[in-house]
Parts: sequence; structure tokens; C-alpha cells
Amino acid sequence: MYQKTLTRRDFLAKFAFGTAALLTVPYFIMNVRATGTDKPIRIAVEFNCHAVPAYVAIEKQFYKAAGVDFMTYASYTTGASLAAGLARGDVDAAYICLIPAINTYANAGVPIKVLCGTHLYGYGLAVNPEKIHSVGDLEKPDIKVSALREGTSVDTLLHNVMEHHGLDQQIILSKILRMSPAKSIFAVRARQLDAVFLPDHWLTMSENDGFSVMLTARDTWPNMIGSVLLSTEELIRTTPDIVNKLVQATKKATAWMNENPAESAEIAARYLSLEAKGAPLADVMEKESELKVSSSTIARAMKNLDYINCINIDQFQYTIDNAARLGNIKKTFPADTMLDLQFLQQS
Repeated sequence: MYQKTLTRRDFLAKFAFGTAALLTVPYFIMNVRATGTDKPIRIAVEFNCHAVPAYVAIEKQFYKAAGVDFMTYASYTTGASLAAGLARGDVDAAYICLIPAINTYANAGVPIKVLCGTHLYGYGLAVNPEKIHSVGDLEKPDIKVSALREGTSVDTLLHNVMEHHGLDQQIILSKILRMSPAKSIFAVRARQLDAVFLPDHWLTMSENDGFSVMLTARDTWPNMIGSVLLSTEELIRTTPDIVNKLVQATKKATAWMNENPAESAEIAARYLSLEAKGAPLADVMEKESELKVSSSTIARAMKNLDYINCINIDQFQYTIDNAARLGNIKKTFPADTMLDLQFLQQS
């Protein structure tokens, strides 16, 4: 019987179109309208502390001050699920991890442009300190390790860590358990895992259950671009003034949160706790308090990220080239074809 081999890139292409996973739709939705227009702007974020600039811009009314009357938004469980929303045409602008955005642009041909950065880093490895004392311990046959799906930013960091520390990739990859962030945290609590590769704030959350953060992207990948603000080319073409306002509000929010980290953590904790009520697996929580994200956890998690808006084009190109090297995209492409930094450069 003929059986087609599903390559890594085939999987990612299908995932980008939303056919390879169930959790590719938003679970927390509101509507966004720009002031002076009837056109709804569909904005999306990821369900983690990467989206703090968006939460701050909403709470401090920076969008409204810029001329975007922010009424609603959509939250997706991971960057990969948000990428699927982009591929389906459900999203006009997004705060999203760069690596799934690259996969969507290259594999699904979605016409999107990166407008500015939102942070560096934002991913790492947490371990059970009673069983793991060095990164090399990940190779031990009895050590159970989880990561997100292939082609995600977390999976890319996993490969980076294996290469940086000279680990046996065949041994590690053969036993990786692919789990969503929420399922990983459940497995940590049940002591079904010994190590987890996760995005923050999930990474830091594992510390509440006895794990320790062993390393972050900062340790193995200098200047790694974490997330970006992007929009569809259609939005830029039809309403460039609105796109500019989104970028300017994001820049203002980023500056404010860097000056007010404690209050920013409190704001993000409120929004993430609200979103958690509609998140996957929320219905199996034993009590509502488990849905709350503490500001102290977010404050610790935010220290693992550098919230900045500038884009290092050389690092952007490296990330694209690395995606091609890993087989996440078919071939590399020039970074400038995916960039539109005209709004970032405006004051």
C-alpha cells in the first residue's frame, strides 16, 4: 500500500492552513474599529506575556489616543494557531512570534508585512531540579521532555540548544513529547515531565510547580527576535493611516512599559487571567483561582524578554535562513520582502 511521507515542511504548510491542529481558532474574541471609519480592524495576540505591549496600549488608551478606537481583539493559544488565523484571512494585524510568521509567509504565501518588533527572546527550558543538573541530562533515556510543535519558535530554540550544547539530536528528538503550553503545565503538575521547552509566561509559571528555569533564549541565541507587529498588505494598501497609528501606539506602549514594569505586569496579569477563562482546558480546572495569572509571575517572566521595537535586519535574515536550514520553509528569501518599516521610522 502506498503511503505518502509527510515531511517537516509539509506538516508546517498544512498547519499554517489550519488543517493539522484543532486549536487554530481564537478562544477569546472582541471587535476593533478605527475612529472615523466603519471598517472593523481584526487584531490578534498570543496568549502569553509576549503580548504585554498590546495589553498596555489597550489599558492606557494609547490606541485610542492615536486614533484607533480599540473595542475588541482576538487571542490565540500559540503563535502557530495565530498563524493559521492569518492563513485563513481571519486577521488583519497581529502581535505574533516571528518564526511562525515566517513559516506562514513562506509556506502558505500569506501576503503580510512586519511593521516593527515587540520583543527579543521569550522562550526557554525549565527542568525538575531533582532530576536534571545539566543540559546534557536531557539525553538520559528516562528523562521526559516536552516542546511545542515542529516549526514553532520553541521548537527552533530546542534545535538551537541542542546545537549550542552539542547534544545528540537523534536521541532528544526521538523522545520529545509535543504539547501545547497549557498541557505542558498540567503534565509538570502531574510530574509526568522532567523538562519543558516553553514560551514565557508559561516558562516562568512552571516554577510555581517546582521546576527551575535552566536557560532562556538569551543564553544561546544573542539578539533573537521574539515577536513582531505585522499586518496584511491589504490593510497597508487600503488604510495606511490606521497601520501607522497601530505602530505609533505600540511604540508608545513599549516605552511606557519599560519605564513602568511593575504596573505593566499587573495589567498583563489581569488581561491574561481574563483570557484564561475561555482558554482550552479551562473547563477541566478544579477551581477558578487556577485560571488567574499572578502579577508576580508576569513580572518575573517579563525579565526574560527585552521589549524593543527596532528590527535588526541581519538577525531577521538569519532567522529566515535558519528556518530554511531546519527544513521549516522550502528555501530562504530576502528579509526585505517581508518588511515594511516605513511606519516604524516615523515619529
